[in-house]
Formats: sequence, structure tokens, C-alpha cells
Amino acid sequence: MLSEKYCSPKCELFRCGKKVVLYRGNTVWCRWTEEECEVANCSYATCVKRRLLPRGVCGETVKRKTIEREPEEAVGPAVRLRGKALRKIGEKEIF
Repeated sequence: MLSEKYCSPKCELFRCGKKVVLYRGNTVWCRWTEEECEVANCSYATCVKRRLLPRGVCGETVKRKTIEREPEEAVGPAVRLRGKALRKIGEKEIF
């Protein structure tokens, strides 16, 4: 992850679950712990867009990794049916 950035309490999408954030000049204080707000260590830190990842990493700055699979692997093995399910669907194998 080359360009991952950490979330800060000054971000417009940051919210405190306890609603105890206090902005003092250039710093952001937590009235719950009476110290400077640290997003990485706080269990009440949230993101409006739900992009806050563990260790305080902003999910907006991380690129996704996708894996290409062949259609046969993605579907998986066929499922054999018996009883009521077989009567309702009418096929012996579903894939």
C-alpha cells in the first residue's frame, strides 16, 4: 500500500461516537480521556462514509486489489438435490 494515509480528527468525515471532541486551536482534544485525539487507538472513532480501516487508515486512499478467476472456479462444484427441493426445482443438479 504505497499511498495509504492515516485519518485525522480534522477530516470533515470524522465523527466521535461519544461526541466528546473539542477543537482547541490546532489540536483536537478528547474530553473523555483528557488528551489529544488519536484515531488509531480510539474505539469510538468513526467515518461518515464508513471508510475507516484498522490502525486509523483512511479507506479513501487505499486502492483495491481484485483477483481474476475463471468462470469454472467462481461457480464451484454442482449441488445434488433430493426430496422436496428436487420436486420444487425439477433438476437433479444445480450449479
